[in-house]
Amino acid sequence: MAIKSKVARKRRHRRIRNKISGTAARPRLNVFRSLDHIYAQVIDDVAGTTIVSASTVDKALRGDLAGKPKKEQATMVGKAIAERAKAAGVLQVLFDRGGYLYHGRIKALADGAREGGLDF
Repeated sequence: MAIKSKVARKRRHRRIRNKISGTAARPRLNVFRSLDHIYAQVIDDVAGTTIVSASTVDKALRGDLAGKPKKEQATMVGKAIAERAKAAGVLQVLFDRGGYLYHGRIKALADGAREGGLDF
């Protein structure tokens, strides 16, 4: 990723974060994507805590993800974060795409989270 595109993503993320903030009643589902992995967290911004998280480097998921395409891995991470959030009592979230375009792995993670039962 070129420096210009990194700066543009950071700018988009800052703009998104100015508009949304997670609360205890409706926390924020944050997504970070690297070249190899994807990470998701459900965050309560008021308390400043991460409620649950899931990623492709998660030991519980790593065995199931091996050898699968990245979009399928993102869908499985989305389902895992939804499962963990529901176990923690969270049913509604605000989706924070992290400045990434809503396309590809980001969209796959969001669709997986919706399939898992999260409402956003």
